[in-house]
Amino acid sequence: MSLNFTFSEENIMLVDALGDAIKPWTTTRKTELADMVNNSIFPQDLWQTFADVGLMGCLVPEEYGGTDVGLLPLALGFEKIAAMGVSPNILLVTCMDSACIARNASESIKEQYLPDIVSGKIKFCFAITEADAGTNSFNMKTRAVLHEDKFVINGSKTFISGVEVAEYMLLVARTTSMEDAKKTDMGQYHGLTLFIVPTDAPGIEKQLMPMAFSEGVGQYNLFFDNVEVAADQVVGEVDMGALVMFNSLNPERILAAAMCSGMSQYSVAMAVDYAKERKVFRDTPIGAYQGIAHPLAMAKAEHEAARLLMLKAAWAYDEGWDSAKVGSLANMSKLLNSESAIHSVDVAIETLGGSAFTAEQGLLPLWNGARLLKTAPVSKEMILNFIAEWELGLPKSY
Repeated sequence: MSLNFTFSEENIMLVDALGDAIKPWTTTRKTELADMVNNSIFPQDLWQTFADVGLMGCLVPEEYGGTDVGLLPLALGFEKIAAMGVSPNILLVTCMDSACIARNASESIKEQYLPDIVSGKIKFCFAITEADAGTNSFNMKTRAVLHEDKFVINGSKTFISGVEVAEYMLLVARTTSMEDAKKTDMGQYHGLTLFIVPTDAPGIEKQLMPMAFSEGVGQYNLFFDNVEVAADQVVGEVDMGALVMFNSLNPERILAAAMCSGMSQYSVAMAVDYAKERKVFRDTPIGAYQGIAHPLAMAKAEHEAARLLMLKAAWAYDEGWDSAKVGSLANMSKLLNSESAIHSVDVAIETLGGSAFTAEQGLLPLWNGARLLKTAPVSKEMILNFIAEWELGLPKSY
């Protein structure tokens, strides 16, 4: 078996085009973007830039307007965005939802939504988390009950990002009770179903959650009171949503890892540039001191190792590896890249000293973002549980 670590010409062209398109947001429009993020105003122009470059079409077949080039080039795009100090915002959930729709939905659903996702006309959010279920999604209480040709949904969700700017959500609800699901061969994995729901559907109440820092979009509690959804808006088969979800959750974790990889690149590059110029004692740049140089070198080494795992995970997804194996790679990639991002930002803060705490440098919001991605969308502890059980064959601990 041969290994080739050279990116294709097409992948390089995509990343270069993306960098050129985003550059104004890091120069002439940098202050404008910062103000929008701080005030949770969605940058629609930036969203259209992502669409025009082709990011939304990476996981969408050509017959629906996409390029279907795969997750690897999309991950490189996410990495590039973050490496330029820009947040992909809800691009992550829109892309992961597009992958789920493309792989599992009916032809009518694909025709209805995928072309508009690719063009940037519509955005998606993802609604799975519940306050009383947390990481244990199988314990969710939101119910969808079939009445003639529509489902009626009641329940609640929490920490739903960007629902105020998304036109649609990919909603996970229970269509068979946990008690009845446990009587089937699939056990708790049976009984979940995915629905496409308009975010302005009658019966949905959105409640903004006060957060300690801004991501550019809000975090919301959602309440569903007899929300009606047509039966033809089910993605995949009724009660088989647990299997369908892997087509969303694996890309989500790989793209989160790619964001973290970009954060690491951005932080280390900023610190290195500063260390080359900053002089405190005599005429020697502080980068010559091992106390500065060695932590930066370690952050670089950790990043390179974590990045390789992220690239492998994206490649394995594109190659059609078994979902469970891709899940292991996706989880490990997210784990290591989030740790690397936190360390890289922290080293950058140490290097810049007092100036690291100014709004101009933007390192504290970056640290918040990196630390968030250690916990979300799945925590370090749950990832380690997954690896121990599925990769090492150890007994399940929970």
